[in-house]
Amino acid sequence: MSDVLDLLVIGSGACGLAGAIAAHDAGLTVAIVEKRDRPGGNSALSTGSIPGAGSRYQAAAGIVDSPAQMIADQLAVAGHHDADDLTTLIANECAPLCEWLIEDLGARMELITAYRHIGHSVERLHAPRSRRGADLVDDLLRFASDRGISLALGNPVDDLIVEDGAVTGAMIRGEAVAARKVLIATNGFAADRALVAEYCPEIAGADYYGAPGSTGEAVRWGRSLGAALGNMGAYQGYAAVAYPQGQLLSWTTIEKGGILVGRDGRRFGPEDAGYSGFTPQVMAQGEMAWAVYDTRLHAIAMAEEEYAEMSAMGALRWADTPEALAQAVGIDPAGLAEAVAGYNLAASGQGADAFGRRNFGHAPLVPPLAIAAVKPGLFHTQGGLMVDAHARVRRADGGVIPNLFAGGGAAAGISGRTGAGGYASGNGLITALVLGRLAGLRAAEELA
Repeated sequence: MSDVLDLLVIGSGACGLAGAIAAHDAGLTVAIVEKRDRPGGNSALSTGSIPGAGSRYQAAAGIVDSPAQMIADQLAVAGHHDADDLTTLIANECAPLCEWLIEDLGARMELITAYRHIGHSVERLHAPRSRRGADLVDDLLRFASDRGISLALGNPVDDLIVEDGAVTGAMIRGEAVAARKVLIATNGFAADRALVAEYCPEIAGADYYGAPGSTGEAVRWGRSLGAALGNMGAYQGYAAVAYPQGQLLSWTTIEKGGILVGRDGRRFGPEDAGYSGFTPQVMAQGEMAWAVYDTRLHAIAMAEEEYAEMSAMGALRWADTPEALAQAVGIDPAGLAEAVAGYNLAASGQGADAFGRRNFGHAPLVPPLAIAAVKPGLFHTQGGLMVDAHARVRRADGGVIPNLFAGGGAAAGISGRTGAGGYASGNGLITALVLGRLAGLRAAEELA
């Protein structure tokens, strides 16, 4: 890296890889540096699901959708926030992004029609068949390698190099690396306990299950440069991490009709708030909670590799009655029997749900029943550097910081201003991919 690079990408998750590929294909010299000894970050830990509102794959499946409908869906979930313009941008760019990934690059992805998670009124998620973000990352790594894009693992960036207010490179292991443009594609700050306590105090006590590289460099660099920050209180939680396996209990089991109960065997809220939005209520139960569902929901979830692995690891107990199920895991039998009976009445249309749940999927629950111990977790933060429509980092006092782009966990997301309730499935990954690609294309335009 002795010569001046056109674009230096900091971080090798979906954002950094998409930005590097787009910039390379537009004619730039590009290199990626990654502080960890393996690429992928939070992208590799995700389900690889990204919305594509109005994609040609939806049209082929007879699904009517549009960017306007996605914007309305996002507004219903997240409300207005610091990056409303970014919500519009993402909605307009997500379908072309899916088509670029699948058709132009060759990513092994498909439209998901079996389900749609919270925040989406139609089936618009596109994902690897395995439902593993690692497969998408592997594809992006292969595309980068085929193009000869340099990826230097184990190379943390110490700081950005700034001359007359413009970013001109980065210090990497004490060595100055000059670059005409820099893309910060790092993760967020969920692994930095001090920053989480400062910006997202309600989730500060939860276990962190995301990538270990989410240590907040972008926030600290942005502060020193006078960058604008936005949506800093927003985060993505996950209400049901299987314990002690440490793998995600597929939210399909809950969304399609399952419930969550506390140690007293009783429900404590409307589970259709979503896997992120329901996280604070699970945290309030103490150390853990329990997911309860039936064989039909188990069969649906078994199509997902991670769930199948979790099941094989012994995460589930089965019984023919709620009482026996509760006894198997040491929670209150009478409480669980009452909870299941009341829930099944509501799901059958024989009364209102006690917690206002409106979507029951395949419920009422039919024996035999499964139960799994779960814990709430923090997966990634959704706040960060404010960017414009070209992924350029904005200054707090107006304008942009010359030569600096940001995306992924480093940039402000579209999941609301604060809390976990504004997160819709795919928000983090689609923002990373769209902003990464736009950054690469804009860098090429500016250098042209």
